[in-house]
Amino acid sequence: MTELPTATVRLDLWLWAARFFRTRSLAKQAVETGKVDAAGQRAKSSRAVRVGDVLVITRGEEVFEIEVLALSDRRGSAAVAQALYSESAASRQRREAALAARRAERAGYQAPQSRPDKRARRLIRALGDIDAL
Repeated sequence: MTELPTATVRLDLWLWAARFFRTRSLAKQAVETGKVDAAGQRAKSSRAVRVGDVLVITRGEEVFEIEVLALSDRRGSAAVAQALYSESAASRQRREAALAARRAERAGYQAPQSRPDKRARRLIRALGDIDAL
């Protein structure tokens, strides 16, 4: 974690360092497509992040509401990355509730025991043809 004398870091660089996205280009793409809000406004990837900024980050089906606690322009370990921000309790509860709901939705699904036989493959193919119409 490097404290910078200017006390600002580019948003895409900070998101990468805080391990919200695997690569800096993915972070930049997320910012450009509106998946990151800074102070309630859509941000640009070159926006300067400062300590105390509030960010709303949408990653897949998860939504994080975080406050920036420290700045870093280098990607470190997960423990270092988690020290860069704090997530609000309400945000954490919403994410956990959504995760529980997704798990409950797929709880009844059971994968087939074996590959479909010749008759089942024909039925699957026939259903695919119906959808094409």
